[in-house]
Amino acid sequence: MKKVLRIFLLLLVIFLGYAGWVIFGPTVNAPEKKYFYISTINNYDSVLAGLNDQGIISNKNKFNLVARLVGYKKIKPGRYEIKKGMSLLNLIRMLKNGKQSPVNLTITKLRTKENFASKISGMFEFDSLQMINFLTSNDSLKQFDLDTNTVLAGIMPNTYSYFWNTTPKKVFQKIFNESQKFWNDERKLKAVQLGLTTMQVTILASIIDEETNQINEKKNISSVYLNRMNIGMPLQSCPTIKFALKDFTLKRIYEKHIAVESAYNTYKNTGLPPGPICTPQPATIDLVLNAPKTDYLYFVAKSDFSDAHEYTSNYNDHLKKAKEYQQALDRQEAIRKARKENK
Repeated sequence: MKKVLRIFLLLLVIFLGYAGWVIFGPTVNAPEKKYFYISTINNYDSVLAGLNDQGIISNKNKFNLVARLVGYKKIKPGRYEIKKGMSLLNLIRMLKNGKQSPVNLTITKLRTKENFASKISGMFEFDSLQMINFLTSNDSLKQFDLDTNTVLAGIMPNTYSYFWNTTPKKVFQKIFNESQKFWNDERKLKAVQLGLTTMQVTILASIIDEETNQINEKKNISSVYLNRMNIGMPLQSCPTIKFALKDFTLKRIYEKHIAVESAYNTYKNTGLPPGPICTPQPATIDLVLNAPKTDYLYFVAKSDFSDAHEYTSNYNDHLKKAKEYQQALDRQEAIRKARKENK
């Protein structure tokens, strides 16, 4: 009798040890891409099948047993990080509690709505087409007091954290909220003092960001454009022509480019274009708001290609500097062409 009892106890210990290892042991395998995705259309059976097919779990029955023990029934969509060596219990608790791994979206500079949709492609449950449909719908944007021209003004460069199953509207809402926080009372007052709306400042900052990356240059270029606006002179900004043509590879702007019919053509139209030509840096917006007082009306890149510019209030002086720069470009292109022919 004692011998039978000992055998029974031994078997019980073995069984409990095995059960404990199944539940608490490092039995979970990480998928190839580290994450397991549960979409909004998934149910328990499809989640179970996905875990099994991707080799994350090795036995459906064991998963079902532990799922029943912890009460895992309701599926919570999301992106879940699966670590090699997780226990089955921890895996199921993570799925039950919806402890998703966040998606981090970093925005630096975007030139078009399509750029934004393309950037987030594959990052969320929705696809890029759903995002572009949102960004190109005035009905969707009117709640933010934006339209398809001004939508980039609502996209503030920064890093944002989301859940994978966030909707296009909520993705945009979070970014838009950041832009609203940026425009505090002090900045709004400075815009008023310039005789501009916050939207106009944002549009102008976007043009300046496309002109140069140099902080000191941005300050002076800001003053040039503000001076031109104050006297009703066209901005004559080359980056707006590139935007109008949707050709950002252009190195030189010729008469044929300036002839383009577009509301973004600041050679033909006075004032600002109807919307930003990129998502401007917050620091550039501040540079516009704090632009130095100058009498500059013209600027052109220096002929030494130092990324600096020549500034003047005299048109004839400007033409001389512009000619020097064009000649430097011609020489540079001739050298490049000669090298290519000698290869």
